[in-house]
Amino acid sequence: MYKIKIVCVGKLKEKFYADAVAEYCKRLTRFAEVKIAELPEKRTLEEEGALILKELRGYAIALAVEGQKFSSEALAAKLKQLCDAGKEISFVIGSSCGLCGAVKRRADLLLSFSDMTFPHQLMRVILCEQLYRAFMINAGSEYHK
Repeated sequence: MYKIKIVCVGKLKEKFYADAVAEYCKRLTRFAEVKIAELPEKRTLEEEGALILKELRGYAIALAVEGQKFSSEALAAKLKQLCDAGKEISFVIGSSCGLCGAVKRRADLLLSFSDMTFPHQLMRVILCEQLYRAFMINAGSEYHK
């Protein structure tokens, strides 16, 4: 079973965000073991970064606006490559203030979903949906049209 960890700063305060994340995580159980580590917001990015770095396992992918953009198919291919190599994957979503340099330097990949800025709570939903989409693409499903 593949292992994916989503490390995020801050809690999901809105029930609809929490429900969406829970639904995608439930769907993902047929493909991977997904764990979410919610970390508390701190006064500085460096303090948050220290907490994030302790949680990272395996191949680390940090979500950052300056990161590389992937199509859904390219993300699916990257996940397949990592999973087939037996890598545990950690995704990082920073706080509303972003990520400190130490986390970005530790990351094996900086990933950008868009040039636009999204609330970090919504980004968790988007990430979970894209992970599910990637596994469905790799399974040959019609979910991705």
